[in-house]
Amino acid sequence: MEAYVEQPTATAGYTLLLVAHDGEWTRRSVPSEKWARTFAGRYRMPCYDAGVVSYPKRMRDYNKRTRKAD
Repeated sequence: MEAYVEQPTATAGYTLLLVAHDGEWTRRSVPSEKWARTFAGRYRMPCYDAGVVSYPKRMRDYNKRTRKAD
């Protein structure tokens, strides 16, 4: 599992994107960047800044696989 902290936008606050080994992912609102990084650290997940590091290829592959299944 990896964590990606997403910066706030005009319509949403900080979010945390969690990506599993197979590319399955979930995005959740979090109170702050510090909270997100503390959460990732507590569970010993690598934590990246989504604005600097691109999302993993396995996530894009997962999205393609699930779209084809629909």
